[in-house]
Amino acid sequence: MIESYGKPPLRLGLAGLGVVGGGVARLLHDNREMIQARCGREIILKTVAVRSTNKPRMGAALTAQCTTSLMDIAVDPEIDVVVELIGGATDAHTLIRTALEHGKHVVTANKKLLAEHGRELFSLAAEKGLHLGFEASVGGGIPIVQPLKETLAANRLHSLMGILNGTANFILSHMSETGMAFDDALKLAQEKGFAEADPTLDIEGIDAAHKLVLTIMLAFGMHFPLDKLRIWGITMVRPMDIAFARDLGYTIKLIAGARTVAGAVEAGVYPALIPNHYLLAAVSGSFNALRVNGNAGPVMLYGHGAGDMPTASAVLADVMTIARGTPPQNLGFPTAFLPEAEIHDLDEAVSPHYLRIMVPDRPGMLRDIGGVMADFGISLKQVVQKGEDVGGGVPIVFLTHEATATAVHAAMRSLEKMGLPKAPIIHYRIL
Repeated sequence: MIESYGKPPLRLGLAGLGVVGGGVARLLHDNREMIQARCGREIILKTVAVRSTNKPRMGAALTAQCTTSLMDIAVDPEIDVVVELIGGATDAHTLIRTALEHGKHVVTANKKLLAEHGRELFSLAAEKGLHLGFEASVGGGIPIVQPLKETLAANRLHSLMGILNGTANFILSHMSETGMAFDDALKLAQEKGFAEADPTLDIEGIDAAHKLVLTIMLAFGMHFPLDKLRIWGITMVRPMDIAFARDLGYTIKLIAGARTVAGAVEAGVYPALIPNHYLLAAVSGSFNALRVNGNAGPVMLYGHGAGDMPTASAVLADVMTIARGTPPQNLGFPTAFLPEAEIHDLDEAVSPHYLRIMVPDRPGMLRDIGGVMADFGISLKQVVQKGEDVGGGVPIVFLTHEATATAVHAAMRSLEKMGLPKAPIIHYRIL
């Protein structure tokens, strides 16, 4: 018999019994005694909200009541915590808001909802003195939220850089390892279950952007509006550029990054060349990682960014925090309403750059391109030319010294006006 220290059970209402919801129910069932021993009280799954009660449900959830109404769990006075795992930003928003208004703690894995409406919902939770747990929203099974709120709380963080989407990382890793084209690597990711039938959120960088907005809140204590975040995806990454990058000592990854600049925040999601000696360059397959740096030193967090059981474990970690009676501090700052970040234009960030230009193989081409670069204050560090012109031009790769993206884009436009490139210029930042 596990000691409950006289505390009543914590009763859950679970919205959604899909992959992660099923994992939550399974862990509650299989690890019941261990969870109770760690919390000092029992956690009971009272009600599950599902789309249809006619579908067969896993045995671990059969002891719970089933309902097709989300509002049943939002307003039930016997439910202490609502766990939202239905996704989306409409029904989930209504559910979470209603649950908070009825005095219930909430745990969610919904990064899209929190990226779009988090400022409102976190403010409401703080006003009501309630938990709004979201460990599973950033990094899946990687503990990111709690370390940023607690373990690193005394470290004045000034930058973060991560691989926050497993689908995009799987695709780029496979392209790097096999030379496979993007479309073929995407198809393979879908066949293996790493990519959805509609992979837009992943390959266009939107999923990583949702997570980045939440991470900025935790790291810097500021709200960075999603609609002001610069986002590029990986659909234009080509095997040729991956091969050039590898020969030059780099790996191409989809990066979610942010840093503070004189009190402002500079942030974006974009493919970039990472030096091979960086730990992030070695993060392969569907794994995720986040590196944060502050005045007390850097820390890197690494692991599976998704999956039923790792994500379910992160969900239950938030539930167990509530069960222990820990006072809520959802974003790690005492203020109920985080200030909006002053935004520093990402294009004004200074870094080296990679450019691949397809040009006719004729004398004077390097001189002409180098002259345009010089006109915009861009100094060239390395130039590589390989292959022959068989109709589409010959590729010339330029690595620059540090310059702003504004200057690089201006040079690219000038080259295009001169008619030198025979195809769109490929441009990536170098970290």
